[in-house]
This record gives sequence, structure tokens and C-alpha cells, in this order.
Amino acid sequence: MFENIGGSELLLILFVVFIFFGPKKLPELGKSIGKGMREFRSAMRGLQEDVQNSTKIDEKK
Repeated sequence: MFENIGGSELLLILFVVFIFFGPKKLPELGKSIGKGMREFRSAMRGLQEDVQNSTKIDEKK
């Protein structure tokens, strides 16, 4: 999906985000994005563990 984005396009996108949100909101935005990614990874790990545990239980039967 994003494999065709080059360095100049990425720089332009970051510049527009900087102008739109301003320098004071960027740290808050980055913090909230990081928190969301951590929660997503944690949920995925929990789901993978549940699937692995259920397959182990099924194999023992």
C-alpha cells in the first residue's frame, strides 16, 4: 500500500502534519499513537496466546 512513497513525499506529508497540528500538539499526537500501537500489540499477543492455548487443548483430546 505504502511501498511507492518516496522520501520527498514523506517529507511533504510530515510538513503538512506539522503545519496542521503545530509544534505543541505533535508530542501529544506521537504519544497517543504510540500508546495505541502498544495496546494493539498487547491485544494481538493475547489473541495469539488464546489461539495457541485452544489448539493445545484440542490436541490433548
